[in-house]
Amino acid sequence: MSKSISKAATDEVRPGQISPPNLRRVRVTIVGTANYVANKFSGEAREMMAKKQAAGSQAKKKGEARPGKDFDASYRGSMHTDADGRPGIPASTFRQAMVSACRLVGFKMTIAKLSVFVVADGVDVDDGAPIVFFTKGTPHRVDSYVRNETGVADIRPRAHWDAGWESDLVVEYDADTFAQSDVVNLLMRVGKQVGIGAGRPDSKQSCGQGWGTFDVSRVVALDPAAA
Repeated sequence: MSKSISKAATDEVRPGQISPPNLRRVRVTIVGTANYVANKFSGEAREMMAKKQAAGSQAKKKGEARPGKDFDASYRGSMHTDADGRPGIPASTFRQAMVSACRLVGFKMTIAKLSVFVVADGVDVDDGAPIVFFTKGTPHRVDSYVRNETGVADIRPRAHWDAGWESDLVVEYDADTFAQSDVVNLLMRVGKQVGIGAGRPDSKQSCGQGWGTFDVSRVVALDPAAA
């Protein structure tokens, strides 16, 4: 990877030396080598939390009936979907994973955060988060045994896409910082060593479940204006 930007950032900059962003785009097709597992904090869960907080102390009355869990609703709520119900993966997931992968190659993460971006295909219907659609794969429900932050055991329905799922990523990058090969190699490292979604190798809570890994199968350079 080119590190000339790091040296330039430490030099004194005189008027007229700052160039405009040299942005390029590349389309990368990825193919899942393991399950992708969605783990969205659903709109239903946010609504229940909001009602509980709005109720204040009244919500803590002893003996108050507790509504049963709707497992199908929890499954649907674990997915990121647009207004038409089309499922996708948060674009920020890939960007964060690429930045995280920079630790493996000694590249400054703070510079990478300013240099790589993932172009969204749509937005989540609940929270407006940018998402990248699947181009292949169908989700199915899996009820996972988990422990909440309090240590209480729970059964959490999640949407799983079996290995073989696919997605087309359009990555915009600063060509003064990264070459196209750098971007593709970062994504390859994300697919093998970082992962995406719940149970990924780079999970903050554990070493993961081996989920969320993928291979890069196709790379196409794009003209910035045409992508």
